[in-house]
Amino acid sequence: MSGDVRERIDDIYRSDSRRVLATLIRLLGDFDRAEEAMHDAFAAALETWRAEAIPDNPRAWLVSTGRFKAIDRLRRAARFDAAADEIAKQTDASVPHDADVETDELADDRLRLIFTCCHPALSPDARIALTLREVCGLQTEEIARAFLTGAPTLAQRIVRAKTKIRDAKIPYQVPSREELPDRLAAVLHVVYLVFNEGYSASAGDTVTRADLSAEAIRLGRLLVELLPEPEAVGLLALMLLHDARRAARTSADGDLVLLDEQDRSLWNRAQIAEGLTLVERALSFRPVGSYALQAAIAAVHAEVTDSASTDWRQIVGLFDVLMRVEPSAVVELNRAAAVAMAEGPEAGLALIDALLRRRELTDYHLAHSARADLLRRLGRTTDALAAYSRALALATQEPERRFIRRRMTELESRG
Repeated sequence: MSGDVRERIDDIYRSDSRRVLATLIRLLGDFDRAEEAMHDAFAAALETWRAEAIPDNPRAWLVSTGRFKAIDRLRRAARFDAAADEIAKQTDASVPHDADVETDELADDRLRLIFTCCHPALSPDARIALTLREVCGLQTEEIARAFLTGAPTLAQRIVRAKTKIRDAKIPYQVPSREELPDRLAAVLHVVYLVFNEGYSASAGDTVTRADLSAEAIRLGRLLVELLPEPEAVGLLALMLLHDARRAARTSADGDLVLLDEQDRSLWNRAQIAEGLTLVERALSFRPVGSYALQAAIAAVHAEVTDSASTDWRQIVGLFDVLMRVEPSAVVELNRAAAVAMAEGPEAGLALIDALLRRRELTDYHLAHSARADLLRRLGRTTDALAAYSRALALATQEPERRFIRRRMTELESRG
């Protein structure tokens, strides 16, 4: 029985810990105090629920317990610190004792939290790092890889952001409707990065992290409901269309399956239908934003039943527009891959080589992997092996590394 309770608590931690944390931050007004309270609450659950039954509403129990644990800690500290005594009194007075964490008012606590983490008083990098850590629960090391920086540096960035929120008394609330449009871009970018980590994990043993993808989509739906701006709609469409492919992106053994080799009968047609409707809605506004354009590219793939029917020239055209709206080296790389499909591998290779000469993507493993694939298709085995070797040295996700090794083995057996 105790093993079952521990397993249930682990499940609740995975599914609800960030919701519990978000509500505790609102109730306690402090990131670190709330996180400490959350861990105290889960520790108490492990002890109490083994002796008693698991409550009907575990999240409410955890929030209530965490709040009391935080106040108890402050009261104990007050014996040695008068300031802690004052904080304890203020916290106890400001927190409603009959807080119902399941009301509609509290349902959007994580939305409040993400707007707080994305406040313009914080630097762009700090907004993203803090949201990924506090809203989504990514480990510091995972976020550091996304930022291409060291974990200690990233940890300091998060600490400084929390300090800024506390010292500047940044409110824990959704901005007013007048402020929302200016604040939305930063929030959408954070949701986009969260989804990307779920769609293609930066490292580890799996291609995808369904929990992060689902969380990003949930946040995307909340944003569209709150503020149905074209780019919020476009981002939700993009996430749904990409996530619809998830079941086909890995084999039964967890190996990576490329887009043109996927079993499209496994694609989630309900998500695709919803995504296509949202794309049309997002594209009906002017000017068209980058998320809407990326969603339109995903829609071209989603609308055909086999890879051979893909309209690559239309995709190249959409990338041309995207380059004007939001130019970046990664967009150029993806456009080059589309050109290779539309005009042949030599055309795509010339674009990738020019991109790599600019050194913007020197340490980006997908650039070298894409280049290796084009060299493979052109029969330039030695060059392809060298490019795959470079990609392998940079890749940190194990399924991608296995895929690259397989390609190299195939080439070596030919050579």
